[in-house]
Amino acid sequence: MTDILPDDESYWSTVRAQYTRSADFINLENGYFGMPADPVRAAFARYQDEVDRENSFFLRMRWPGRIARVKALLAGFTGVAADELLITRSAVESMNILLQGYPFEAGDAILMARHDYDSSHDIVRMLAARKGLTVIQVDVPYDLEDEDAVAALYADAITPRTRVLLVTHIVHRTGRIMPVARLAALARGRGIDAIVDGAHALAQLDYTIPQLGAQFAAFNLHKWVGAPLGTGLLYVARERIADIAPLYGDVSFARDDIDKFGHVGTVPPAPIMAVEDALAFHAAIGGRNKEARLRWLARRWMDQVADVPGVRLYTPRDARLHCALGAFGIEGMPAAEVVRRLLEEHRIFTVVRRLGDVEAVRVTPHLHNGPADLDALAAAIRQWAPPR
Repeated sequence: MTDILPDDESYWSTVRAQYTRSADFINLENGYFGMPADPVRAAFARYQDEVDRENSFFLRMRWPGRIARVKALLAGFTGVAADELLITRSAVESMNILLQGYPFEAGDAILMARHDYDSSHDIVRMLAARKGLTVIQVDVPYDLEDEDAVAALYADAITPRTRVLLVTHIVHRTGRIMPVARLAALARGRGIDAIVDGAHALAQLDYTIPQLGAQFAAFNLHKWVGAPLGTGLLYVARERIADIAPLYGDVSFARDDIDKFGHVGTVPPAPIMAVEDALAFHAAIGGRNKEARLRWLARRWMDQVADVPGVRLYTPRDARLHCALGAFGIEGMPAAEVVRRLLEEHRIFTVVRRLGDVEAVRVTPHLHNGPADLDALAAAIRQWAPPR
């Protein structure tokens, strides 16, 4: 793949042209789910028409081969075997399968961070109440960039009863990239299983699953991969599949068959088939080029406001520690008010995210955004910064 400079607008404008976005606002909230590119949307529509037209014939005769092809492509993309992957509806579903199926015993502990995803907190708290588990929570300061110090926080929190270390790869609140491989190695060295929440990392960062160093991971395909909404991914190392009990009732698959986790009834095939087209679109750009462009878009607005008095960035300044996601606050203006005014006065759509006791404005550009979108955001922030 040819390297493309992240600021080569002659190239990135051609990528941007392959997205049809609303003319009513500038969408800088692409973290919820990623807008599929036009070729993916067109393929999705064709697949849905095919399924509807052929009805049960499609599901009984064509679907097994089609889903096998998508899984094979995902295996090549992620660097693991197809029989270690299950296509789910979201990272949240994948995380439920992993955590609810894990062989915990009363008194075991789960170690997680305050910045982990809200749904992960819900799953862990529910399990703790049901199974008599202990929840250990570390607080990683948003501005702590020293990875030795980050690892030390987790290491110091491990107890003899800790069974699972939950690690978020990209923090959805601030965009901070966590040292996931290092934390997984820490867990492994203590005889603890690491479960990786890669909801935002897959296809935002250029990596493969083996580089994580963990045997369990949950991902989304409808965020940065660019597949249609309602597609996620579960990874379980082959030798650990038998250790996880199915969340949904199943006695038809072997204990070491990953499909035992997917007994959820009839699923819509079209979004899953369009994963193939999303992977092709991603490959045409190149994972390394895409990561660099997304990081460049983030730096485009952050660099313009980083030193403005009264503006606080909750995302690391070190560009190696973030990619597309970023978050900020303005002194004296509640985050919800910033979000409201951005939309009403500047037609810029963002979202509020809570960081402990603090609320921040999360900004998430995507490939359909251009420099002008981020410049408009930066101008609005500078306009509202309190005078000094």
